[in-house]
Amino acid sequence: MADFKNLRVWHAAQQLALDAHRIAAGLRGPGASSLRDQLLRASMSIPINIVEGTAHTSPKEFLRFLSYALASTTEVEGHTRLAKDLQLIAYDDAECLLNGVEIVRKMLHGLIHRVKVRPH
Repeated sequence: MADFKNLRVWHAAQQLALDAHRIAAGLRGPGASSLRDQLLRASMSIPINIVEGTAHTSPKEFLRFLSYALASTTEVEGHTRLAKDLQLIAYDDAECLLNGVEIVRKMLHGLIHRVKVRPH
């Protein structure tokens, strides 16, 4: 598989994880601790699954890890929306994360499609 550092989706996912880390550091209030931990775990899992997937030579295995990364984007979105609704993060911070999720999700869908249609 490709070197993960050459994948635009990895760079976008890495930036999303960094943004989530920066924003989660400011989560305060009742229940914020567990939500912060969940948001951090889910956001970090996206670029890490992309990295791990590239270590496999089988397209099937690569796709499996890309699907894990894709599932984690949904988890980040859910945690972000919950934090926003609980007023634990600012609107602008929530929008930053939600926009990042949308970008990464679209890129992952595109990469998954390319890996599926590419001759093995």
